Amino acid sequence: MMPRNLSNTLAIFFFLFVSIAAFCQKTTESIHLDIQQRTDEIFDSLVTLRRDFHMYPEVSGNEVKTSTKIAEYLTRLGLEVKTGIGGYGVVGILKGGKPGKKIAWRADIDAMPSTAPDMVEFKSKYEGVRHICGHDVHAAVALGIANVLVNHKENLAGTVYFVFQPSEENIKGALAMMDDGLFDIIEPEEMYAMHVTPFPAGTIAAKPEEMFSDYKRVDLFFEKTAHRDTLFKFAKQVILSLENVALDSKFWNMQNMGDPQIGIAGPKSIYKNYTTVDKNKFSIKETKEGIKISGYLSFSDKQQRDAAIPTLKSQIANSEHHKLLKAELVNVFPTLDNNERLVNEGLQQLSAVYGEERVLRLHGVVADGRSDDFAFFQPKVPSVYFFMGGSNYEKGIIAQTHSPNFNVDESCIKTGVNLFSSLIVERLNE
Repeated sequence: MMPRNLSNTLAIFFFLFVSIAAFCQKTTESIHLDIQQRTDEIFDSLVTLRRDFHMYPEVSGNEVKTSTKIAEYLTRLGLEVKTGIGGYGVVGILKGGKPGKKIAWRADIDAMPSTAPDMVEFKSKYEGVRHICGHDVHAAVALGIANVLVNHKENLAGTVYFVFQPSEENIKGALAMMDDGLFDIIEPEEMYAMHVTPFPAGTIAAKPEEMFSDYKRVDLFFEKTAHRDTLFKFAKQVILSLENVALDSKFWNMQNMGDPQIGIAGPKSIYKNYTTVDKNKFSIKETKEGIKISGYLSFSDKQQRDAAIPTLKSQIANSEHHKLLKAELVNVFPTLDNNERLVNEGLQQLSAVYGEERVLRLHGVVADGRSDDFAFFQPKVPSVYFFMGGSNYEKGIIAQTHSPNFNVDESCIKTGVNLFSSLIVERLNE
């Protein structure tokens, strides 16, 4: 039998433990409510800020005014601000009231050349330049997160770095910032980013590992031959044989990527375990090493990617064109590779606060060959890249990036500030 004094001590300890746990839960819940309230208060100002970015867009490497506005905003919030990193990159440093984890949030800020008519009343004032990839929204969301978290500075256990990256569209900005000492200035243990997508406004989504089936180039080097045309035709057929998606598949209708069942967020997604080949992009060239034949492929995952070269070598070795000197797979775009643990924990934490209907786990991989140079940061820091919905189908607003009629439902700014501010709080205060 347990001694009476020990029994009483354990009872008191258990009561205190339950009380502290309940207090901590209540405190965390109140922080998320405060985040939502603060976001409501600043929402109109963030919309104005986004529209200003939209009206004065600047292409990669020329983000002069954009970076100045960002630095001024962060300075007014009281953050430590670093400028001129990797061109027009800006970093804002928010130190919490308690020691703890260090987390970075990255937003890209450049616009794109475009002669298509603007879809909004607050049209671009720079001819031939538009924000048709949503980076104006990304910048506004990041500044909104900074604004919200400053209000909770004393309760934050750790440091938040806000990284505003230039030159994403030409895939130069991330590398330029790192070459210019970004990770000497900041020391994040985790890093996060997001991109507007055609998903419904109000939602975010992520998955472990690949998010995009980015392009890779395959280079096959053969010994020189007088039968170039025959060799070229053979090499093309061998590369094309890697494609494992039927020609009559619904896969090829890119609108199906948003289908709730077979799309990239659907439980029966058809956008996984695939290799595709760009059928219009083959080349042949004589080099010192021999005849080089190149093609372009997209892979949904590492397994598909790793199988490509061995499969090509095997097929060529078993043919009359066996004089293959070398076969290489070359990066055209960097491959996004989300950290599995951070994805699982982040989605679980956000679902608990905002509901599973708003926080989606992707089952498939985007199949249009694009990527994001956020991927260059990922080998340095465990990280997650999110999709954020920007469409409102009832209003005819479709946030299909890089399309002439790209537009966003600006309510997605509120979604981004709410959910990602809450994510950072959860990650810091674990």
